[in-house]
Amino acid sequence: MKKTLRILVVEDSEDDALLVMHQIRNGGYDIDYERVQTAEKMEAALHEKTWDIVLSDYRMPHFNGLEALTLLKESGIDIPFIVISGTIGEEVAVQAMKAGAHDYIMKDNLKRLMPAIERELRESDSRANRKLLEQKQKQAEEKLRILSQAVEQSPTSILITDTKGKITYINSKFSGLTGYSPEEVLGQNPRFLKSGEMPTGYYQKMWMTINSGKEWSGEFHNRKKNGELYWEQAFISPIFDSTGTITHFLAIKEDITGRKQSEKELISAKEKAEESNRLKTEFLHNMSHEIRTPMNGIMGFTTLLDDPGISHEKQKQYIKFITNSSSQLLRIIDDILEISQLETKQVKAHKEKVCLNDLLLELFSIFDMKAKEKKIPLYLNKSLSDKQSLIYTDTLKLNKILGNLLENALKFTSAGFVEMGYQLKNNAIEIYIQDTGIGINPEKQEIIFERFSQEEKEVTRIYGGLGLGLSIAKENTELLGGKITLKSEKGKGSVFYVTIPYDPVYSHESAKVADVDTEPLSGEGELYTILIVEDEEVNYLYLEALIELTNLNTKLIHAKNGKEAIETCKKNEQINLVLMDIKMPVMNGYEATKEIKKYRPGLPVIAQTAYSAEEDKVMAKAAGCNDFISKPIRGEIFNQIIARYLLKE
Repeated sequence: MKKTLRILVVEDSEDDALLVMHQIRNGGYDIDYERVQTAEKMEAALHEKTWDIVLSDYRMPHFNGLEALTLLKESGIDIPFIVISGTIGEEVAVQAMKAGAHDYIMKDNLKRLMPAIERELRESDSRANRKLLEQKQKQAEEKLRILSQAVEQSPTSILITDTKGKITYINSKFSGLTGYSPEEVLGQNPRFLKSGEMPTGYYQKMWMTINSGKEWSGEFHNRKKNGELYWEQAFISPIFDSTGTITHFLAIKEDITGRKQSEKELISAKEKAEESNRLKTEFLHNMSHEIRTPMNGIMGFTTLLDDPGISHEKQKQYIKFITNSSSQLLRIIDDILEISQLETKQVKAHKEKVCLNDLLLELFSIFDMKAKEKKIPLYLNKSLSDKQSLIYTDTLKLNKILGNLLENALKFTSAGFVEMGYQLKNNAIEIYIQDTGIGINPEKQEIIFERFSQEEKEVTRIYGGLGLGLSIAKENTELLGGKITLKSEKGKGSVFYVTIPYDPVYSHESAKVADVDTEPLSGEGELYTILIVEDEEVNYLYLEALIELTNLNTKLIHAKNGKEAIETCKKNEQINLVLMDIKMPVMNGYEATKEIKKYRPGLPVIAQTAYSAEEDKVMAKAAGCNDFISKPIRGEIFNQIIARYLLKE
């Protein structure tokens, strides 16, 4: 089958054109040609059809071959251009070739036409192939450039490893995220990123998946160069060569630390909301129980009072039950009302003048009776004089706070002791309530200050209560401008600290002057250290009050049994006098005095006891006591003893 040549003939002579076409047909080609003789028609023909070659006469009436060549070049069409002329000279031929003509043929030598056409067609095909190849290469280079730029500028970390896991490439995002430069990681296994917090089996499953030719996706908890932990979502794919063999692995990883944190916060918020709902539900059930219990007593015994046959003694007993149940119900209602007021921010602090020592002493007198009922000693420790403890604060709120804490301390303590006291710290008063009760788990020490919360259901079941006390205490403390904190260990007791601003009525110096506004017995302001050994707190407070009345400059130390007294004397050589109770737990006063006198024979020890028989005095003297005071202690006798052994009167 003959090949068809599409020829554009630029020729003013139709005969010459036919002669040329005849020559080409003889060369074995079919011809599809068009003859034009003006620039306009040539330009139109170039755009209307696709041509394989242009054959142009050089001399024509309207324009010449060089103009035709220029027109072809301007069109951008790359096809052979051969000049055919009967009168072209060598100079013109050279000019045509320089202008871009591929060949020139003399009309009287047309036998050269077919070889020239075939040569130029081959070269045209070659040029077209080269151009196509160059175009494809440029496209491939551009594609590679864009791909490389996209990888480098990717918002995700990208790394490539060989089949053994050694890194062959990382992008800049990887370096920016992990802190490792290419020089530090190329040739290394990515295991240096491991945080050590993920199981080995997780990585083994990942390697099994990608080595089998499948894609793998999952999350890694990794470690940056600076030690910071972060989460990333990873997609790992095998890279195959033309034979289907895995040559590399591509990992695309996104930093999801922020998302993980948000998820954690959402989960936490959800758990808190669920916990809040649970606590409220438990609170409602608990409140129902707490209210119904005293109501049952009130209504039940009120009904029994209607019985005309009950005795007068029974009536009095029933009325007492009703009164106690009413008081219990009133406390529950007060707590519910107070937490409601605190919730709506209706409660304000109203500062007034109050003696902290008196407030604590009043609380002590109330709760000491409850402590005695449980056979638990209650201790009080004051660190400022009455004048120094005169401060501005909201008395009712402070009383409520400490009352709640004392009630809890006694409720949850079945053995040991409860102690209340305070000290001045950094212009603030730190009041503490210490107990040796059930204690609180560390992970529950925050939530117990939340409303409706107790450490665990078992606590509610055994000890009762609404779980509002500590929440009320916390919010009232904050209203006073303070804070409440806790130290506790499960099974070993708790210490609650209520820290409030120290806003004294008198300055520190003026309080000192006010405390010694009467003449002391003697001693001219010398400091005397007195150790009071007394297990009964009321007796200690009474002795403390008697010593204050002497107007001596004293420092009091409290020991609660004989063993503690011995240790205190060993540690404190400044002790000038010991007031020793005789009947005490752990070690009695006789034994303690004997031990103290072994290394402090000159230290005066005064026995103070409820036993006043002559034989008791003899036993006290035999143990080493210097003197003896019988309980109840009278002020004038006490002053004489103090004067005799401290002032040497």
